[in-house]
Amino acid sequence: MALTFDDGPDPEGTPAVLDALDAIGARATFFMVGEQAEAHAALAREVAERGHGVGLHGWRHVRPHELDDPQADLRRALSVLEQTTGVAPRTFRPPYGRFTTALYEAAAELDLEPVLWSAWGLDWEPLPAKRIADLVLTDLQPGSIVVLHDSARYAPRASAEPTADALGEIAAGAARLGIELQPLQPEVRRTSV
Repeated sequence: MALTFDDGPDPEGTPAVLDALDAIGARATFFMVGEQAEAHAALAREVAERGHGVGLHGWRHVRPHELDDPQADLRRALSVLEQTTGVAPRTFRPPYGRFTTALYEAAAELDLEPVLWSAWGLDWEPLPAKRIADLVLTDLQPGSIVVLHDSARYAPRASAEPTADALGEIAAGAARLGIELQPLQPEVRRTSV
């Protein structure tokens, strides 16, 4: 199964998630928001340097129908992610998991593979770690793509800490089911930083 994180990098959530992933010996894929990567460039770079995959989550975290020029939004975010992380993302997850026709076509023109999810912890809500883990494990099966969030910036919760705290239990539950944790994209294309 693949662990994925949306909405970062965020200094209030991403470091705890990175440390929790280290503690369970797992690599994940982080779908980064361009404006967040630009504001927290060193943290974006750290995600990649610690061996995690980098995917694109748009320039701003807005609903797809609010984009005037989807391709410009994606190009701007791609440029920032390549500059800050040294990685040219190959995958794209739209904010809110929704595509418009224009956004889908813009992603295809940029050779970005669309990625959604098959399991989630509803961790954008103010839930405790145990509930997040329980929700993920309910839907877990081999090949699952789990969506979690390393930032609370675009959500009604105060902190991403419960997400980081849930990772140990998620890993233990996956192990009980015989499911291996791995990044969505084990190989990344490096560019110069």
